[in-house]
Amino acid sequence: MDDKTPRTPAPSPTDEHANSSEVGATALQPTNFKVLIIGAGVAGLSAANHLLQNGCNNFCILEARGRIGGRIVSIPMAKHKVELGANWIHGVLGNPIFEIAVQHGLVSVVNIPKPHKIIATTEDGLQVPFSILQEIYEAYVCFLRRCDEYFLCQYSPPPDINSVGEHINYEIQIYLNTLDDPKEKHLKQLIFNCLLKRETCITGCHDMNEIDLLELGSYTELQGGNIVLPAGYSSILRPLTAEICKQSIITKCPVKKIHWKRKKTLTGLDTVDEGSECEQDSDDSEKTVTEFPIAGSLTSTAVNNSPSRGGSAESDCNDDYPIQVTCDDGSIFKAEHVICTVPLGVLKQNHKTLFDPELPHYKQEAIEHLMFGTVDKIYLEYDRPFLNADISEVMLLWDDDKYDLNASSNAELDSSNDYLSKNWFKKIYSFAKVTDTLLLGWISGREAEYMETLDDEVVADKCTEILRIFLQDPCVPKPKKCVCTSWKSQMFTKGSYTSIPVGALQEDIENLAQPLYASSQALKPAVVFAGEHTHSNFYSTVHGAYLSGRTAAQSLLGKEEPNEIILESDGSDLSAWIQGIALD
Repeated sequence: MDDKTPRTPAPSPTDEHANSSEVGATALQPTNFKVLIIGAGVAGLSAANHLLQNGCNNFCILEARGRIGGRIVSIPMAKHKVELGANWIHGVLGNPIFEIAVQHGLVSVVNIPKPHKIIATTEDGLQVPFSILQEIYEAYVCFLRRCDEYFLCQYSPPPDINSVGEHINYEIQIYLNTLDDPKEKHLKQLIFNCLLKRETCITGCHDMNEIDLLELGSYTELQGGNIVLPAGYSSILRPLTAEICKQSIITKCPVKKIHWKRKKTLTGLDTVDEGSECEQDSDDSEKTVTEFPIAGSLTSTAVNNSPSRGGSAESDCNDDYPIQVTCDDGSIFKAEHVICTVPLGVLKQNHKTLFDPELPHYKQEAIEHLMFGTVDKIYLEYDRPFLNADISEVMLLWDDDKYDLNASSNAELDSSNDYLSKNWFKKIYSFAKVTDTLLLGWISGREAEYMETLDDEVVADKCTEILRIFLQDPCVPKPKKCVCTSWKSQMFTKGSYTSIPVGALQEDIENLAQPLYASSQALKPAVVFAGEHTHSNFYSTVHGAYLSGRTAAQSLLGKEEPNEIILESDGSDLSAWIQGIALD
């Protein structure tokens, strides 16, 4: 379901809005905590709530932005709430975000879909008959489902086909070769190309040739469709923060360094070098801690025991608050444990300097293997409606050789500024109605990164030109307002969401989620990781982030908390119900 070093843009709407979500830093803030949570996105808020529900309130959330919510941010536009980040609740059955939304009256249980009429037009204004559009869409969905089956059924693809894009294009070629009329063949190819561009925005990549074929099915799609929150996705933040004390969230506090493994000295605590060993640790036990993930350790760690405390410098490597977190403003916080929810894009850029000592090699490899692509939105607001009231979306069938099935991909040309300056807008696959006077376009990959370097006025002019050409209407008005997102340029995200590229594995996500132990004797982890990039089945989603935060907090609970671990439970907990069903 994103990402981009263009010029520093004007402050993005992603950071300027959502005032209702702002939390101010407070004076005389304590600096020692049982748990420090890095990031006040959904994963961090979920972790905080789970700690609270199990009797642990000795935590603090450090958030780099001036607002909470991470990649959830809604703004008012055309008397409507629009989403700059997360757009939908993906699925109903077993989705904790949907359950929270229903519990707090944020979404209607009865979801009546609006009429959805799509038109697809070529650059010369030819409107494709709906029957052809439906035929190609159904064929495309079939091809995509077959890609899922390689992961689910564990069988081998055709020789020399490694990516989703290669496999779908292989199927498309077979499909089109059955046609005799070259015009019909070309038109249907343009529709397939448009659907592939759409898929890059769903998946979060530049090109579907980047996505590993054997791993596509690792993403689990929940049933129930995509649900919109009428009051905006940011409304979900209210129930997620209702129980959290405002003083427990410090905003505008970017973290510079996490000193996660230290040893006692006569003068205090020093960071352990990656190559050194903590007292009382053998070489073998140190490798277990720093170099290789411990299978199942996130759930099987001795959660019913508290960390060892108060040992002497000679007997152990722990202190009451052995982890030290340094922030950009020089402030220092100490903790027993850290839950790190920093997005994958930021980890890719900063992991070598963020952690002291550096992360274990297997975890660095996982960060490098996984993809954090760019997906951006373009909102166009008008004074008056100009599209036919029945039309909900206009698909743009670009006649672009770059996407021809027989065209060879030229990565250097594709990423050159000269090419992008002339062609970036051809990655916009459609304009969809949000309201009668508000349109939304999506763009992904390097074209999205390039768009982030442009002024909104330039983007508005180009979109107006595009609509006039495809609708064959020179009177299409220029929007009175254009808002473009810039997720790659945002220094606290550096992209949109996670996907598994060719050569990476679901195992990379699992390795990224593995906790870090300060020593082989530690009963609980020093650093636990959460965020959508750490959920091996629901990566790229809000519910994946939420569940990962809950799991991370769970791994830190022990005897000092209630013996009975409490999970969120209410009448709408469909996931608990469905888990009791056995399918024969």
